[in-house]
Amino acid sequence: MVDAEGRRVAAAGDARFPTFMRSAAKPFQAMPVVADGAAARFAITSAELALACASHNSEWRQVEIVEGLLTRIGCKESALACGPHRALALDLGVHLAGESRPDDLWPAGRLASNCSGKHTAMLALAVSKGWPTDGYHRAGHPVQERCRGEVARWMDLRPEQIGEGIDGCGVVSFQVPLEAMALGFARLGVSDEPAAMAVRGAMLQHPELVAGRRRLCTAAMQAYPGAVIAKVGADGVYGVTLPTRGLGVALKVEDGHPRATMVALVAVLERLELAPSPRETLSRFAEFPLVNTRDEPVGVMRASGDLTFE
Repeated sequence: MVDAEGRRVAAAGDARFPTFMRSAAKPFQAMPVVADGAAARFAITSAELALACASHNSEWRQVEIVEGLLTRIGCKESALACGPHRALALDLGVHLAGESRPDDLWPAGRLASNCSGKHTAMLALAVSKGWPTDGYHRAGHPVQERCRGEVARWMDLRPEQIGEGIDGCGVVSFQVPLEAMALGFARLGVSDEPAAMAVRGAMLQHPELVAGRRRLCTAAMQAYPGAVIAKVGADGVYGVTLPTRGLGVALKVEDGHPRATMVALVAVLERLELAPSPRETLSRFAEFPLVNTRDEPVGVMRASGDLTFE
């Protein structure tokens, strides 16, 4: 946890742990779309910009919005580099006993990928700049070089200091020290740059698009409107902006367990004494019962330890 000046406020574990941001990088990957004029050229709405930052549930409305933007920039679904996968509504949505499973999910396909909004925004940037759309997701393409430079700028790094891999959706994934990631999120919350304000405003205005029903990103932003912006990344990553406090939080659960990541984030928000209590407001994410193959309760997953404040 750091402030927008880069001062460490609190930490647990290794604050310099090299971390692939995965989907937590999406708000920063979306900024060039605004800053370089693609958003203005294609009249990208705040809802479409929120989906550029999203790891969405594949809910029907979410995918329809992405499809509308893809059509407007003159591209087809086949132009999307992301592949199909099981909806995050099923894998990351937390369903309590007695709750029905979602039935309004778009059929599996590229459009329904949780990353389809990001990919469509990247295509919009390529079309707007006159860059080739083929290979827009690969390292070395102008779109990815532009995104790497933007991530570096927000995290006070040189582009060559950022590690690269390939994300689950095929796009370049950026690796940065955890503390640098927290700095980027802290700056996102207080910056008066037009692109940052647009991204921040889109996520705050449309939390239901950033993730979806029964997802922690959406629930946290709805529970603390204007005070929390939360963005999940795969394999145990979370980036959080606390705009009213000028703080950024970067969280990595080392073994990548997605539910442990939720438990840890709620514990961090609780430690910050947000009101009302996150353990109560976000109770479905605060701890998880553990059962065996006979569906017998054998334990509970809950947070332990504490943050060390500077």
